[in-house]
Amino acid sequence: MYRMAEGGVGPARYVDHMTYAESKIVRIRPQQFHGTVGVEDWRVVGEGACAYFRTASFAVGAQFVQAISEIPGVGEEHPDVDVRQEGVTVRLITVTGNYYGLTERHVELARQISAVARTLGIPADPSAVQTVQVTIDALAGPGVVAFWRALLGYRDRVRAAART
Repeated sequence: MYRMAEGGVGPARYVDHMTYAESKIVRIRPQQFHGTVGVEDWRVVGEGACAYFRTASFAVGAQFVQAISEIPGVGEEHPDVDVRQEGVTVRLITVTGNYYGLTERHVELARQISAVARTLGIPADPSAVQTVQVTIDALAGPGVVAFWRALLGYRDRVRAAART
């Protein structure tokens, strides 16, 4: 079930053998992400790998985002970025029709983003990474899903839609 990733060293580089040919994405699990050297600034939460970087101002945050945008290949991964006066939150996740999670590429991108922050003198604060997930459980799921779509803008994930 597991194979060694190209150039991999040790158990932290083992990747799940879940790939699909159209995009050559090598999927990884949260434990694999956290077990990799160089991603100490990052936390895997329900919505991907996230890092929070404390900035001195909105302008410094914008400068940081500009620097992230200049990382080679970053456009292919399109990280989600939230810029605030106090800091910048960066999220890495792949969302496709048949996969929602982390890939091997996210490990390298996380390292590069953290390196850019260090170069700019912007400290990471992993303790500030938070997520809130609201799960709605109903005995009559199909009967109430239209309400939640309207209220929250909810969209089915492909695999979840196949189960309902």
